[in-house]
Amino acid sequence: MFDMYQGLASYKNWDFEVFNYTPAEYGGLHHAAVRVAGESVYRLLKHEGGTHRVQRIPEVGLSSRMQRIHTGTMTVIVLPQPNELDISIDPKDLRVDTFRSRGAGGQSVNTTDSAVRIVHLPTGTVAECQTSRSQLQNRDTALHVLKARLYQRMKGRETEQRLTARKQQVGTRSQSERIRTYNFSQDRVTDHRTGYVTRDIKEFMRGGEPLDDLISELLEHGEKEALLELTFSPRH
Repeated sequence: MFDMYQGLASYKNWDFEVFNYTPAEYGGLHHAAVRVAGESVYRLLKHEGGTHRVQRIPEVGLSSRMQRIHTGTMTVIVLPQPNELDISIDPKDLRVDTFRSRGAGGQSVNTTDSAVRIVHLPTGTVAECQTSRSQLQNRDTALHVLKARLYQRMKGRETEQRLTARKQQVGTRSQSERIRTYNFSQDRVTDHRTGYVTRDIKEFMRGGEPLDDLISELLEHGEKEALLELTFSPRH
């Protein structure tokens, strides 16, 4: 999925800057953070945030009868970049830790403690960066990511209050927290918010036109949801 979003960025001519890429011990990706910049990037990606479900048959060499579908999930978080927002953070509320950048297989990227992790103590919000050999540059990047997460946290509370008011009046159609399922055994991708279904999952995972088409439908769906939200917002 990381490659899918990187492919979409290439397809849309967006900048794709990796802040953190931590491989899992058993292979694959544990977590990553990237900065994506370009025309209408947040407007197009904001609906990608949520739980993505992957269903596949592991390559273990068993007979077809013994093969069982493995289900896993991945959480995507999309944050706006508050470049022009005045977010005041008291330095006393921050804990800054430094450590050595790590690469795949536990190998050190460099021999100095250049990687930086910043914790906002009042909220427990954490941001880290380890892509540069400069500790100062990593610190600036981590602080920028932290501000974005604090901004999203603030906006999330406001959104939750509005959605709660709407749900009390019209209920919710949500059946699960998952927003999309990638079913490799059935060669199908399904978005559960719109019912959008597409085939040729390998082509979809390249992050080109098929994903762009799905995002376009999500934008239209999101605009309709926003109108409903305004319609059912409590009047003061």
